[in-house]
Amino acid sequence: MAPTLYDEKPEPGDLIEIFRGSYQHWVIYIGDGYVIHLAPPTEDARGGAYSMMSVLCDKAVVKKEELWDVVGTDPYRINNLLDQEYEPRPFRAILREAQSLLGQELPYCVFRGNCEHFATELRYGKAQSRQVRNAVEVGVGVGVAALIGFGAVALAASLFGGGKKERENQQ
Repeated sequence: MAPTLYDEKPEPGDLIEIFRGSYQHWVIYIGDGYVIHLAPPTEDARGGAYSMMSVLCDKAVVKKEELWDVVGTDPYRINNLLDQEYEPRPFRAILREAQSLLGQELPYCVFRGNCEHFATELRYGKAQSRQVRNAVEVGVGVGVAALIGFGAVALAASLFGGGKKERENQQ
């Protein structure tokens, strides 16, 4: 039987990426089937449009919940995405900090302080969000492509459109 997404068991301190359709929710595994995560009021394992409303939230709560309650039926994977760049903090330090934050309401911003920022800060001491960075890069790429496309059309219009106008004036 081929390995599946769920064959790998998380270790304490692992980051877990949960695929909610158009976005990912991030948690940190603390052992015994539990995770700690930053959850806006709209974050829900059932996902859908309700969970997408998190972009409008400005506060979120640090929660400790069972992994399966947070994952629901969504696919997930262990994704210690920054291990190549940063040394993970000792698990005891991660756990101590995470537990000290439990129940607290923290500022929430999709671009500067989301669940991925929260989880990576706990694991690495560096708050980063690759999904935000990727979205910005795609947005910039689309913007640049649109500008290049517009520029090409404008250039073509000036080159070929001007010739047509000159021909009309000559007639």
